Amino acid sequence: MLRLTPILLAVIYGLVMYRLSVWRTHRELSARSTELADPHLKRMTDRLAAALELPRIPVYIYEIDPVNGLAAPDGRIFITRGFYRKFQSGEVTDAEMASVIAHELGHVALGHAKKRMIDFSGQNALRTVLMMVIGRYIPFVGPWIAGVLTNLLAARLSRGDEYEADEYAAALLTKAGIGVEPQKDLFRKLEELTNSRAGMAPAWLMSHPKTEERIAALERLENKWREA
Repeated sequence: MLRLTPILLAVIYGLVMYRLSVWRTHRELSARSTELADPHLKRMTDRLAAALELPRIPVYIYEIDPVNGLAAPDGRIFITRGFYRKFQSGEVTDAEMASVIAHELGHVALGHAKKRMIDFSGQNALRTVLMMVIGRYIPFVGPWIAGVLTNLLAARLSRGDEYEADEYAAALLTKAGIGVEPQKDLFRKLEELTNSRAGMAPAWLMSHPKTEERIAALERLENKWREA
């Protein structure tokens, strides 16, 4: 029983962190966001809503500068103020913004938003267990090894979610009559929009797939639909 105590403590720690993360995320997003009221984007979200047979799709502006979109565990969809500024300046079209919203809707529909919170807590628990186990046999560098292994697992899980959300978004955009091209066009702009240096990192360390791989996956999906 004593041998299992560290593992049980890590599991309890993971559960506590999950509840804390959900609470903190909800509080942060609620405190720093307002519902988007843009007539041009509303026309796009209305098309997405009609395709999903929903009365409307509310989208919220999260008041931070980095260019990003996100789905909250409670199902709300957010785009950041920085991303909205790119739309206002003409760097991003309304159809491209619709592809972001469709992608985040995919995360909600596929359960990724809640799963990510659970994964985050589980990864913290796993990191704690690995640090205890590996650290016992490999002092000093054991915690570092545990961190690397946990980060690799997290990146792989996250990339899988992104591909699934991309596929969901492509299907929704097609059904809404918007098409997949805006989605691919946005991917081509993404690194410049986010000032990303992702191309300098190994693909297996990135939480998001490489841009060219995401576009290639969408083109394979389109070919599959044409052949069906």
